Formats: sequence, structure tokens, C-alpha cells
Amino acid sequence: MSKSSAARSRYNSLQDRIFDTLNIIFMLCLVVVTLYPFLNMLAVSLNDANDAVRGGIHVLPRMLTWENYEYVFGEATIFHSMFISGARAVIGTIVSVFCTAMLAYTVSRQEFVLKKFVTIAFIMTMYFSGGLIPNYLLIRDLGMLNTFEVYIIPGLIGVFNMIVIRSFIEGLPEGILESARIDGAGEFITFIRVVLPLTVPALATVSLFVAVGQWNSWFDVFLYNSSNIDLSTLQYELMKILQTTNTSNSSQSAADAFAGAQGGVTAVTPASIRATMTIVASVPIIIVYPFLQKYFVKGMTVGGVKG
Repeated sequence: MSKSSAARSRYNSLQDRIFDTLNIIFMLCLVVVTLYPFLNMLAVSLNDANDAVRGGIHVLPRMLTWENYEYVFGEATIFHSMFISGARAVIGTIVSVFCTAMLAYTVSRQEFVLKKFVTIAFIMTMYFSGGLIPNYLLIRDLGMLNTFEVYIIPGLIGVFNMIVIRSFIEGLPEGILESARIDGAGEFITFIRVVLPLTVPALATVSLFVAVGQWNSWFDVFLYNSSNIDLSTLQYELMKILQTTNTSNSSQSAADAFAGAQGGVTAVTPASIRATMTIVASVPIIIVYPFLQKYFVKGMTVGGVKG
């Protein structure tokens, strides 16, 4: 019997078929469990609000309508808050990843005398913090209340992200960096022209972490910019609607609060608006993730192998 025939025979054995079947069933169950909440939320957002109150909606809308999305995008603050969220996600990601990468390159150099001390000092911040009140007082004394900078500067360096990038840089061939220095490149030029292009997988991984964090963040808006509606973000607007929903005395009183202008007919409900805004807030990240997926897997693999 040839090697290929023996391999096919082993693969077609009963144990292999049972394993493959169970593996496929498990993965299908995992996909269903993962996707169902999102599909259910999408179905509720596309369903008539009054009909959705009856329940029984799973992954398909029972009465298809766009009224929920028309209501959400009809709000005066939505488009502006989406712009602020997008701006902080883009600017915050670029600035944070660049600064984090510079720090990671610095602490990855063996000739850096304070390498161990600086690394330990940053890692300590992952376990200890000054507390909410001292942090607020610091932001106030720095004059960053009611400013856009408060979204960027306090979270400029991510320690975990720094460790991921540092581990990737330490895996680069040292000869490449030495050749750049022989050609007369300084440390900054070496970092810009050599290190950054070679660390794209790690940078893409960290960029995804930072972008998702910036896009989903609302608590800093509540703390520092709640009185400035011009700096309100999409997630903060979503939080306010969820808070209104949770504090409603009854589903009927909440529905009355969202009553339409024509004849008092309820056009939307808190549950339908909550589902709609959740979908609106999730779509940008869902669109971006497939383009970064291959870099995300590679960057996390390298960052996890090297310490």
C-alpha cells in the first residue's frame, strides 16, 4: 500500500470521521452562540417597534420597517456625535500607536541602560492607579476639561500594547538595524524607515485594540465633557438613551415618551431605539476588522510567544 493510500485510509477511519463531525457541530454551535445576539438585535432594530413589544423576534424581523433608523438619524446630535467618535478613534489611534511604538522600540534596545527600570515602572501602572478623584483633579489642573485633548492624551500609552510591539521588535533580525546604523541612520530614522515597516502586523493588532477602545469609550465623556454637547460621542448618546430606558417607570410610560407627532401613535420604543443605536455603533468596527484580521492573528501570535 502506498503512503497516500495509507494516509487516506487513516483519515477515513471511524475515529477521524467522529472527530470531524463533533468538531463541525461544536464550531457551528459556537458560531450560532456568537452571532445570535447581534442578529437578534438587528432584527429588533428592523422590526416595527409596537410589534416588537409582543416579543418572539429571533433573527428575522416580523414587520420590516426603517422607522427606527429614521428616528435615530433624525436626532440633531447623532451625526455630530458620530463625527466626534470617528475623529477621536482615528486621531487617538494614530497618535497612541506611534507613541507606544516609540516607547516599545526604546525599551527593546539592549544598550538602553534604564530598560528594566522603565519597563517595570510602566507595568506597575497596569496593577495600580491613582484613583478616580486624583485622576479627575489632575485632568482639571492640566486644563483639559471640556476639551478634545482629554480623549487623546490621558490614554496615550497602553502598557499591554507596548509589550506586544516590544516583543515583535525583539524578534527582528539585529543585522537589519545594524546595517541601517552603518549607513548613517540615527535611532529615529532607523525607527521610522526600518522598524515601523517591519512591525506592521503588531501595529495593526494594537491599532485595532486602540480604535475599538476609543470608539466604545463613553465614561471619559461623562467625567470630563458631559457639559459640552459639542464634544459628545456616539457611545455617550447611546448611554443616555439606555439610562432613560432603564429608569422608565413602565414600558408604557417609556413608549409614551417616544410617541410620534401624528395622533399620538407610538412610532418607536426604548427597546427598538436601543437595538438600532447598538447596530449603528457596531457597524464601523465590523467593517474595519476584516481588513486587519490577518495582521491581528500574526501580531498576537508573535506577541504571545515572545516575552
